[in-house]
Amino acid sequence: MLTDLPNLLTLSRIAAIPLLVVLVALHQAPADIGACIVFSAAAITDYFDGRLARSRSQQSDLGRMLDPIADKLLVAAALMMLVGLGRLSALGLYPAIVIMLREILVSGLREYLAELRIGLPVTQLAKWKTGFQMGALGTLLAGDSSASWLHLSFIPVTGIGEVMLWVAAVLTLWTGWDYLMAGLHHASVPRSPVMPKRQVP
Repeated sequence: MLTDLPNLLTLSRIAAIPLLVVLVALHQAPADIGACIVFSAAAITDYFDGRLARSRSQQSDLGRMLDPIADKLLVAAALMMLVGLGRLSALGLYPAIVIMLREILVSGLREYLAELRIGLPVTQLAKWKTGFQMGALGTLLAGDSSASWLHLSFIPVTGIGEVMLWVAAVLTLWTGWDYLMAGLHHASVPRSPVMPKRQVP
């Protein structure tokens, strides 16, 4: 049900997006720290909603639908704000493009495979990708202004965030390729009238 705690946590990620956008748009050190906190808290719910759903036996089709949507909306909003306000360097723009394209690719694959009743499970490498991606975006949202405000200007916050974003982009290409190959494999298999739901190996 929509009011189950795991689903509420998922919905909280979507609800956090307008606040995140406003804080980033202010582009002041306290607001940047707030944006980092809001984004990080929202990202953490991605771990707990699935864990709670399994432990409470509250897994549902609604939750499986909402979870990836919430993740992609949160990541897309953060990336677009960072790019739109010029808070990424020219080099930092490229991993951002890779990440956005991969999200679109995987969404398309999931939609296609769902018609074939084939699941596209999250791999361990994809979990590492998500960790680096969320960490990078949270760091970039904090930015150098936050470090200066906290008298930690010797820490290159934006530089660290962009390095993490590049790592996430490499993992994104790797996992995206794996998912693409799995999708092409199943696309090449002749369809039968009734196909039992199975997991991508």
